[in-house]
Amino acid sequence: MEIRLVLIVALCSSAATIVTCSSTGLHMELIHVDGKGNYTVAERVQRAMASSRRRLTSFVDVSAPIHWNTSQYIAEYLIGNPPQRVEALIDTGSDLIWTQCSTCSLKGSCVMQGLPYYNTSKSDSFHPVPCNDTLCLANRAHSCHRDGSCAFGAFYGVGDARGSIGTEVFAFEHGSVTLTFGCVDTLKFTPGSLDGSSGLIGLGRGPLSLVSQIGASKFSYCHTPYLRSNATPGARSHLFVGASASLSADSPVMSMSFVQGPKKYPFYYVPLIGISVGQTRLSIPPMVFDLKPNGTGGGVFVDSGNPTSVLVDGAYRPLRVELRRQLNGSLLPPPAGSGIDLCVAVAQEKAVPSMVFHFSGGANMVLPPENYWVPLDDSMSCMVMHESSSVSIIGNFQLQNMHLLYDLTKEELSFQTADCSSL
Repeated sequence: MEIRLVLIVALCSSAATIVTCSSTGLHMELIHVDGKGNYTVAERVQRAMASSRRRLTSFVDVSAPIHWNTSQYIAEYLIGNPPQRVEALIDTGSDLIWTQCSTCSLKGSCVMQGLPYYNTSKSDSFHPVPCNDTLCLANRAHSCHRDGSCAFGAFYGVGDARGSIGTEVFAFEHGSVTLTFGCVDTLKFTPGSLDGSSGLIGLGRGPLSLVSQIGASKFSYCHTPYLRSNATPGARSHLFVGASASLSADSPVMSMSFVQGPKKYPFYYVPLIGISVGQTRLSIPPMVFDLKPNGTGGGVFVDSGNPTSVLVDGAYRPLRVELRRQLNGSLLPPPAGSGIDLCVAVAQEKAVPSMVFHFSGGANMVLPPENYWVPLDDSMSCMVMHESSSVSIIGNFQLQNMHLLYDLTKEELSFQTADCSSL
């Protein structure tokens, strides 16, 4: 299941960026990071679960200003003049845009990627940002190089990235835009965290995210099924930023207001208040999902950079108990060391009930069994969600064939079920 990223940029100039305008907004087709690997289903699921756990460590560590992990989908685009090819993970859970640069390969401080490292010396359009510039100060961890240019650090659950802040022309299929980004010369990440991509495109609330820099008031994305067996051949996922971001009239739309979170985090928090399994509403006090008043944790957010969903223990444990009750004698021991909690025989998959996330305001997100349960092989199917002690995250696997629209003017998240391959 490949998903290639294309951008249709429709922006006009903002204070921090210079943009070439077009009229339809920004449109990306996305490539699944595991689509390039020859992985079994079990390996893909275990990679996704491990990625979610690595990412979770950054949310628990409240001192980390920015958070990152392996995303399930990557973007392909061009940087510089003449253009150089780059791939990046798409992440609503962070804001900085960055790519590994050739200087890190000279220092031996890179991680492996599938494309050549971006080289600033081969681009006529790269410009370093001075360390006293507002674009430098916008990154929480910044300092000055000896030549007066801006140095930055970005810290994640899987490690940290360091380098220089600059501006450069980013070219997409239908347009180009000058963006502020990080040119990474030292990357210390857990092996495999980038999955062969070059860097990251942040879509969070911070001032250096793609959404903020181009002045977009909305964006949407719709991911085709994670597993090839559930996907339309050749199907591609899409990300739309700007005027092209919208939902269709083909299925009902539900909406909710975002929950205001701590300003130091770039997350899009949502008002989850309950969960149902089949016809049973779980006994979960709504405050289980609340943000902590001191801004040190809790809450629920949707994260395009998290492969699978994570539920705080006060919600996950009742969910596990209820699924055990409903599935009863169908349960099988999960594979050792897989990080998976509940499994059944493939022949018993039809016994798995749907799950519903209930949000304040009346929005209900129905997850069919295939959006939280997956066959590992011909004999066993397992649940792909896990437990957290601090925070709840709605990840990509649970949002397959769900079209999400982030309206930043209304401060509202809307969604509808969709055939994402047809968008």
